Parts: sequence; C-alpha cells; structure tokens
Amino acid sequence: MGNITSYIDQFGYIVLFIALLLELIAFPLPGEVLMSYTGFLVFQGHLNWVLSILIAGIGSCIGMTISYWIGYKLGQPFFEKYGSRFHMGPEQFRKISFWFSKYGNKLLLIAYFIPGIRHITGYFSGTTRLPFRIYAIFAYTGAFLWVTVFITLGKVLGPQWETFHSSIKQYLIIGGIAAAVIFIVIYIYKKNKNEIKETVIRLLNLTLTIFHTRRRVGILLAATSILTLGLMILMFGMIEDFLGNEFTNFNKIVVLLISLVFNKDWTETMQTFSLLGSRQVQLILISLTFIWILWKGENKLIELGSLLIVILGGELFEESLRRIFQRLSPVPYSFTDHLLLNFPSEQSLMNFVIYGFAVFICVRFIKNAWTHTIVPIAGLVVLILIAISRLFFKVELPSDIAAGYVFGGVWLGLNILLLEIFRLLRRIDRHRIQ
Repeated sequence: MGNITSYIDQFGYIVLFIALLLELIAFPLPGEVLMSYTGFLVFQGHLNWVLSILIAGIGSCIGMTISYWIGYKLGQPFFEKYGSRFHMGPEQFRKISFWFSKYGNKLLLIAYFIPGIRHITGYFSGTTRLPFRIYAIFAYTGAFLWVTVFITLGKVLGPQWETFHSSIKQYLIIGGIAAAVIFIVIYIYKKNKNEIKETVIRLLNLTLTIFHTRRRVGILLAATSILTLGLMILMFGMIEDFLGNEFTNFNKIVVLLISLVFNKDWTETMQTFSLLGSRQVQLILISLTFIWILWKGENKLIELGSLLIVILGGELFEESLRRIFQRLSPVPYSFTDHLLLNFPSEQSLMNFVIYGFAVFICVRFIKNAWTHTIVPIAGLVVLILIAISRLFFKVELPSDIAAGYVFGGVWLGLNILLLEIFRLLRRIDRHRIQ
C-alpha cells in the first residue's frame, strides 16, 4: 500500500483518475485505499476535495463505460457459444437479460460498495443489452456516490484514515450486501406478488375469520413477527461479537465520527436530546400510555397488564443480562472500565421498550393511515437523537447503546406478540360462548 500512496503523493489527480478507470475495467487495484488516502491529502490541504471527487468520478465513469461496451460487443456471442456449459444457455440468458434490463439499473447504485460485484456489473449490463442511457444514469450516479463516500471519509478521519479504513470498508460492504438482499426480496415479492397476497389472505382468513379487523391485525402480527425475528438474529450476532471482544473498532469509529460532526456548540441541544431519555420523561410517557389505554383500549385489563409486564419485566430482563455479560466479559473485571460493564445499556433498552410500546399503543388504536407512518418514524428519530446525545457526552459506548436498542426491541416484540395472541384467544372464546 505504501507504493500506491507514494504515487498519489507524486502525481496526485493523474494516478487517482487512471487507477479508478483501470479498476472498473477489472484490474486488481485497491480503489478504496486510494480514495481514502486522497481524502487524507485533502485533509492536509495538498489536494482539493471537490476536484478530487470530480476526477475520481470521471475516471470511474469512463471505466464503467469501457466495460459496458466490451460486454456489449463481445459478451452475447460468448454466452450463445459457451453458455450452456455453465448452465447459461440461450433461454437462461434471455431471462436474466430481461430481469437485468428491468431491475439491474438499481443494482448499479450499490454494486460499487461490494468488491467483486462492481467489476462485473458493467460487462453484464452490456452483455444483457441494458439500454446505455439507463445504464449511464445509474452507473454514473453510483460512481460519484462511491467516490464521494470514500474521499469524504478520508478527509473526515484525517490522520486516522488508515487505522479505520478496513473497518469502514467492512461496514460499507455489510450495508451494500444488506441493500442487495432487500433488493432481491423486493424483486421476489414483485414477481410473485399475486401468489404471496393470496397466501397471506388465506392464512389471515384461516386464523382471523371472525374479526372485522382481521386484515389490520394480521398485518400487524406479521410485521411484528418479522421484525422480532430479525432483531433476535442481530442480538445473537452482537452477543458473539461481545464475547469475541470485536466491538473495539466499531466503538472507535463511531466515537470519532460523533466528535468530528458535533462540536461544543451542540452542547445545549444535546442536553435537550438527552433529557428525552431521562427517567422523568420515561415516567411521563408511561403515564400517558396508561391514560391512553384507559381511554381507547379494547381490552383494558389485558393491555394494562401488558404495559406492567413490559416495563417491570424489561427492568428485570436488562438487569439479568448485564449481570450475565459482566461475568462473561472478555476483558478481566479488574481492568474493565465501568463503561464496559454496561452491555447492554440499561437506559437504551428501557427507552426502546417504553417509546416502542407507546408507539404501538398509539398505532394500534388509531386507524388513520398517516398516524401509522408518522408516529413510528417520530419515535425512531427520538431514539436516534437520544443515542447521539449519550455518545456526545461520552457516558456510554456505542456498542452498549446499540445492544440496548436491539435487546429492547426483542423484548418489546415478544410482548406485543403475546398481547395480540392473548387478545385473539379471548375473542375466540367469546365467539364460542355466543
């Protein structure tokens, strides 16, 4: 890597331009390293930030254009002649070409962040005859997004660019893969939309045929189940990372970024955000939720009991988890800072539970469609602001706060499912009696 960065020192923009052009034709060059180091040189004042992004973006676009036309001219005959040898015969090629012409353009936006994928998208776009105008719009947009992210990160991180480069790259890759998975799920849904809808309706009719609200409740149960399952998977992953002491780089990166984005001028604002997560506000929110249940609740005793279990059980759940993880901490107790003994964060877990249950009760008993969108988004924004404030004042580690939200989400999701299932069973019993 030293030789590569030394070329940037000597020739600056020229090396950046040529290297990114060649990498996107599939030459094995470390594009992210070059861009991050370019950002560091911007930080030092040796290069211009806007000009660096412009030159890097143009080089990337030219590379993607060359790979597209190579694929366009040479790709299709190759698949027609040899494709059947690796299960890519004319029929399979035709189907993939149709899919790529319809949806592949969106993949171009995130492919740059996934090593190996960005090197083939240009060739495959040309091979499948994706219209060049559409290809150019998405490929060039993705290219400038890619170079802007890495050059800006190098500029923001400054002297620490090399220390955190591999970790940042790892998180961006994970994000890119997650986006690709979401894209594939959406594609599968669109392709089998009618079959999925028929299956869902059949299941809802089977389990909730006696209720006039079966569709809305069914959707709520399905969404809660999926979210809870996702959080449980994430929770087990975080436990594994904690036991392997693998949160160090994550914590350093987040703390560094917070300190760079928010200076001392934000102190008063952060105090306000921090107040939103205080015990006083938690008690006020619990009281308002209690009143709302008494006013709007359908099964008041069940819902009030659920509120009590969620809050008191959440406290017990959190305290038990912290004691367990203190014993399992990979860092010896005598050398462990008091912040490291707060996994998962008590305040973050309870904030997620209390705010989350309040949002659930609000959405559950208001049929207005706008409420179902605005209220959850508002709750999520508040939780993010609280987390940022605690990181700003350095009272907790980022991994502890993240774990608090994830563990709290699992506890909340399980309780909401139990509440809705219990409510469902009560209605079935009433129907049988009648």
